[in-house]
Amino acid sequence: MSALTEFFGESSLQAILLTLKLAFITGGLLLLIALPLAWFLANWQSKAKPFVMSVLALPLVLPPTVLGFYLLVAFSPQSTLGQGWQSLTGSSLAFSFEALVLGSIIYSLPFALQPLYSGFTQLDSRYLDVAKTLGFSVTEAFMKIVLPLSKAPIVVALGLSFAHTIGEFGVVLMIGGNIPGETQVLSIALYEQVEALQYDSAHNLAIALLVFSFVMLAALYRFNGLTRKSEDR
Repeated sequence: MSALTEFFGESSLQAILLTLKLAFITGGLLLLIALPLAWFLANWQSKAKPFVMSVLALPLVLPPTVLGFYLLVAFSPQSTLGQGWQSLTGSSLAFSFEALVLGSIIYSLPFALQPLYSGFTQLDSRYLDVAKTLGFSVTEAFMKIVLPLSKAPIVVALGLSFAHTIGEFGVVLMIGGNIPGETQVLSIALYEQVEALQYDSAHNLAIALLVFSFVMLAALYRFNGLTRKSEDR
């Protein structure tokens, strides 16, 4: 830990640990949300489906600052959500770690949802037909058949949502600000160092993000390749 502190600096290391905490929490919650949602969408037939899918995919194309602005309005003490949160917890939702978690879930949802949706739509329906003949309930079929056959999409969804949360900037800056130890995540710490002309420290953070992103993507591609080879045998 002392070597990391010397390399990154104490404030930067604090931002790294906070970012990892945010990414782990967001990734876990997203998986719980996206799994049933993707399964529902994959089996849902409705004229409204393209519109619902478009709304869920908006963070892919919407500028992060736009989404962050509307989330800030929703989390403010003047809003219904903000007032409800303050009455329950006694603290403001905006510019808090909890706001970062909620914002990250919304912003990273498509990165978890899309791989799962694609995986579920490509699943051979004969497996579910067999499950019905064996008397499996919908929940049992999902837990015992669908999930074990969807390991690759699940890993990709978790990896992409985790990595995307690590690199967030616009949304977290709008709803969390720049409070060290509370809302100052890695991307904001990097921006602050560049503004302060601390290029050596900024370079250390930037190269760490670059290496992490490359390793994460390489691992996901490798995992997908191994999974497809095993399925083809």
